[in-house]
Amino acid sequence: MAGFPYQLVATDLDGTLLRSDDTVSDRTRAALAGVAAAGAAHIVVTGRSVPWTRPILDYLDYRGIAVCGQGAQVFHAGEQRLITSVTLDRRTAASALSRIEAVTGPLAMAVSRDGLEGEVIATPDFRRPGEGEETAHPLPYVAMVEPSDLWAAPLNKIYIQHPEFDDDRLADVARRTAGDVVGVMMAGAGVVELLPPGLTKATGLSLAARELGVPAAGVIAFGDMPNDIPMFEWAARGVAMENAHTGLKAVADEVTASNDADGIAVVLEQLFAGFAG
Repeated sequence: MAGFPYQLVATDLDGTLLRSDDTVSDRTRAALAGVAAAGAAHIVVTGRSVPWTRPILDYLDYRGIAVCGQGAQVFHAGEQRLITSVTLDRRTAASALSRIEAVTGPLAMAVSRDGLEGEVIATPDFRRPGEGEETAHPLPYVAMVEPSDLWAAPLNKIYIQHPEFDDDRLADVARRTAGDVVGVMMAGAGVVELLPPGLTKATGLSLAARELGVPAAGVIAFGDMPNDIPMFEWAARGVAMENAHTGLKAVADEVTASNDADGIAVVLEQLFAGFAG
């Protein structure tokens, strides 16, 4: 491939491709356009479920495959269809929550329903991630009316919050008490998630890459949070943003500039220059 050494560029959204105001700079857009011109593909890999991701994909005029819901959903944006969708067993999830709350006490929570139009249903004490920050695409959710609302439809994930524990501590407790039956991921501020066991961003990315005919050796991945660690482990190269969680920086092959300083473009431009030279 002339001018670029990878076949696929995988980017997280929040804290990575998106700047703090939920926009993508002209410089980063130009770098990704250069990737496409070189014959490689750009793929979004996000913890957001499809309904929360679609407005951003529309803003980006993105028509390719996107990995959503921490790998649970592989979505073809151009055709507006799910290629794959993995759900969380509701009985198992309820049991996991009981085990966690036996240690932590009552948790605030929200459930993300499966499907292209899946709603997020939240308990009254759930705090919207990013609330109070300047963001164009906050997590959309509706308030629970009855407790049974939480379990009334297939789910792809559950968000949990604690009034006193920080995200790292809550995720650690969840893994120790229920990690044998559910996956636990910390994906951002106020975003600790319970997932189908074994599911990660790497799961969805590997499926999407297979659809595109690209091996792991042809993939470079960018991210900022611990939920990107499996993606870094799977891809040939993992690049953490300067604003990334320390746990991700520890396993990254490289640390670039922050999401607000065009960190993705910095690396891509260096790759183009180095390969051409």
